[in-house]
Amino acid sequence: MVSYAQPAAANYYIQSSHPTPKSRGHRLCDNCGAAETSSGPRFRLCGGCMTTQYCSPDCQKRHWASHKMICQHTASQISAAKQQPVDGHYDENVVKHLRKFTSAHQELLNWAVFQALQLKRVPANIRQQALIVELDYHPNAPDSLHRFTIKGTHVVPRTYVTGADANVAADIQRRDDRCRRDGGIGAAVVSIQCGGLSQVMPVEVDPPSQITWDSRDDWSEVARHFVNSARTDFKPISSTPRGIIYG
Repeated sequence: MVSYAQPAAANYYIQSSHPTPKSRGHRLCDNCGAAETSSGPRFRLCGGCMTTQYCSPDCQKRHWASHKMICQHTASQISAAKQQPVDGHYDENVVKHLRKFTSAHQELLNWAVFQALQLKRVPANIRQQALIVELDYHPNAPDSLHRFTIKGTHVVPRTYVTGADANVAADIQRRDDRCRRDGGIGAAVVSIQCGGLSQVMPVEVDPPSQITWDSRDDWSEVARHFVNSARTDFKPISSTPRGIIYG
């Protein structure tokens, strides 16, 4: 275990006094692969599965033939999930809250899976391992960010997440292939779980040589700190030849 003198986030101890701007630029069109930017049009989510995104209605139409199977499969899972109790509570909006949670904490979750799988040290782990983030649900919380806290985190074999559902496995493989064609190392797999619900979140990863984040062993503690405090202003510490960059 490596001991660090500093937290893994530049603002771990001090919360920003300014509203956190919505992060853009990390979303990729699932048809053409274009990246969403702050100066371009806002990408649209598929209305059926609410997981894939497109830069234009034309790209969404062109992608339908290959997307249809996973879309209908995911939509049926969402419908069934609304009828399941979560931590003893029935809440038809819990799936919507979970998706808002995942979107709000995307930068933190991207960083956490990169650290959990030790991709800086062993890039090949991306094909063998996955990260599970278990959440507790708090139905009476004032907003979607306070409705979830981290119960536990686990690194598991990737097949534990993908092996039970061929449609999900095929969709992750498609993202894997796309990422590698673009020069990345593949799609890291995060499974966000809460009671009987789960949301699989593929994270397409650039070559580790292009990522300046420090390798951290305290990633779970940091993720718990930001999620349980309902903070969405996570900023990782990065190292460069010129020194440390905060945020």
